[in-house]
Amino acid sequence: MQIATVVIPNLNGMKYLKGCLDSLMEQSRQDFSVILIDNGSQDGSADYVESHYPDVRVKRFSENRGFCGAVNEGIRMSTTKYVILLNNDTVCDTSFVEELVAAMERERGCFAGSSRMVQMAEPERMDNCGDFYCALGWAFTPAKGKMADRYARGREIFSACAGAAIYRRSVFDEIGLFDEVHFAYLEDVDLCYRARIYGYRNLYIPGAVVRHVGSATSGSVYNEFKVRYASRNSIYLIYKNMPFLQILLNLPFLAAGFLIKFLFFAAKGYGIVYIRGLKKGIGLCERSRKVRVQSRHIPHYLRIQWELWANTIRRAVDWQR
Repeated sequence: MQIATVVIPNLNGMKYLKGCLDSLMEQSRQDFSVILIDNGSQDGSADYVESHYPDVRVKRFSENRGFCGAVNEGIRMSTTKYVILLNNDTVCDTSFVEELVAAMERERGCFAGSSRMVQMAEPERMDNCGDFYCALGWAFTPAKGKMADRYARGREIFSACAGAAIYRRSVFDEIGLFDEVHFAYLEDVDLCYRARIYGYRNLYIPGAVVRHVGSATSGSVYNEFKVRYASRNSIYLIYKNMPFLQILLNLPFLAAGFLIKFLFFAAKGYGIVYIRGLKKGIGLCERSRKVRVQSRHIPHYLRIQWELWANTIRRAVDWQR
């Protein structure tokens, strides 16, 4: 009986897919299936997977439906206890699936588990250990570029990086799937924020190691697409998940955070793109899209708020290192 389904979103990922899929074929635990969701690729990558990996189910879209649209389709197609999302520009260590599943079996109150993502070119350095979210309205990973041996211990995190993470499938029925309004960027933070509101935990699982190229689809660390959608979604994420009183409480921090980000992107030539993204984010703020506040969730909101302040300090300290 299969316990997990690995879902791989793909857009013109021909040069990465062999390494990714071969690493899954060599896993120490094999009670999982693989689904590849193709977002209208033009490089023949979907045909390649169908002809070379007959055990992989391929679902084709005629157009790019974004990360959220792709992985949601894969989640809907799955029937297993766990769903593992995996970027196409990754190579997994042989115990990747085994470590993720074992951690989730131990931690019954956990919704999502983030792997230890290291850089493909320099595997001794970290790429991601899960994300934190702070009162400045920023999501960040403290591990980026640091030595991987510093991140050998598991811990609770705010959200799992969906580039290589495991999710308890039953929780999706309670909190919903990825919000496709995001299209791409911050969608994993939004999902795990929602899970936190419902009282679930998210963990970093260091034994599950995956090497990651990074920016394989968008093409670079900073570009107009990334800046526009990240700024847009940062507004939407706040509006959607924070009750109005919590937004007012954090407003001085949020204003400072957006100003700092604007100055940062302006220095890189993306100031106008950033502002336009914020305006589009404001346009998404409709009351019907907010997470409904329930009295039973108030203790969870209070814990989240404490973490937002604590993570602001964590981010400031991290800057000094």
